[in-house]
Amino acid sequence: MGHGASCGRPSEEVDFFGAAQSGDLARLAAAVSSRPSLLRRTTLFDRLSALHIAAAHGHLQVVSMALDLCVEPDVVNRHKQTALMLAAMHGRTECVRRLLDAGANILMFDSSHGRTCLHYAAYYGHSDCLRAILTAARTAPVSQSWGYARFVNVRDDTGATPLHLAARQGWRRCVHVLLENGAIVSASSGAFGFPGSTPLHLAARGGSLDCVRQLLSWGADRLQRDSVGRIPYEVALKRGHAACAALLNPSSAEPLVWPSPLKFISELEPDAKALLEAALMEANREREKRILKGAKNSLPSPSHSDDGATVSEGAEVCSICFDQECTIEVRECGHQMCAACTLALCCHAKPNPATQSQPLPTCPFCRGGITRLAVATRAKAGDDDDDEEGEGRLESPRHRRSRRSLNLGSGDGGSSSLMGSIASSIGKMGRRKTDSSELQVQVDDKP
Repeated sequence: MGHGASCGRPSEEVDFFGAAQSGDLARLAAAVSSRPSLLRRTTLFDRLSALHIAAAHGHLQVVSMALDLCVEPDVVNRHKQTALMLAAMHGRTECVRRLLDAGANILMFDSSHGRTCLHYAAYYGHSDCLRAILTAARTAPVSQSWGYARFVNVRDDTGATPLHLAARQGWRRCVHVLLENGAIVSASSGAFGFPGSTPLHLAARGGSLDCVRQLLSWGADRLQRDSVGRIPYEVALKRGHAACAALLNPSSAEPLVWPSPLKFISELEPDAKALLEAALMEANREREKRILKGAKNSLPSPSHSDDGATVSEGAEVCSICFDQECTIEVRECGHQMCAACTLALCCHAKPNPATQSQPLPTCPFCRGGITRLAVATRAKAGDDDDDEEGEGRLESPRHRRSRRSLNLGSGDGGSSSLMGSIASSIGKMGRRKTDSSELQVQVDDKP
């Protein structure tokens, strides 16, 4: 679709639309000053206003000028597309935010496919635009009248939700943003792709291993069938995507699933959530290494060190796995453990498929309920309660690990049994590298 001026217009209008396309604010201001009605004019064929053209090309100052001069933010073109839709289509995040601040309607549908601005951002892979729209949707009138969860899962004319579009195109960043904002992971499409397809079917069709990973880790059903009875595994096999088929094979081990039904998971602080997500990714990565080992033409897992987990000098070693640094703290009782062990506690019981409810996890040390987690604070030198000589000296990780092991063995049988059960469930998770690069969970827009 072109965003320039149409032929057959007076030279004054052609110059005006050309200035909007190039972002020449001075020319636009001069033209509007001499002829204010130009702001209401559109191109001949596509019916594009200056606001449409500026938003599509990312000219924030021109967009702001038009809005300040009372141009309607929801003016539509020939295909009933708003400036917000075009800005989302082209990834113009700042223009998207400016239009949202001006009150642009996020629940308008175009006439081509019945899609909203959320569909456009998801289809073209602009995760920053997705975040901006979803953030605005929480406080917009649509969240009260239509419902926020309903908006996240809004369908176009083909029955596709934004998650269907993002999964089919292979945009893993967009898939993640939609999932963490309540997108239904196993919703069936209408006529989009293939009737009855779930996002997992569509990711398998496109061979997007990253999207398959994301969907499985958020609980996508590998056994759900489309309208002709195919599971995602069969779709991946037919398309020749061996790596995706290996992960989707019903006989392969199931991945750990992000415990989204737990209320406190949605209220986590960003740093604590990043630690747990990194632990989930590492656990499933270790599982994938075993599954993909025999798969032909398999794609490599993301690069990471195979060395053991590094523990900072003076850091508290997790008393469950005796392997990683304590990074998560249970706010109610103050007990600390590593992110991998915390995740295993939360993922130990699968949610009830009928109610999506999940039993509240309990602290393995005091058996108290876990309702709030935070990033663990490192103890300062001299704070060790067991330092009877008052030397104020931190022990080495190896010394602390052996001491913790002895203390654990001397406890009551019930606690030892519990620790052994949890340690066994975590044994498959592998080791996690705790450097800063792995804690940056999905922040850029690269597919």
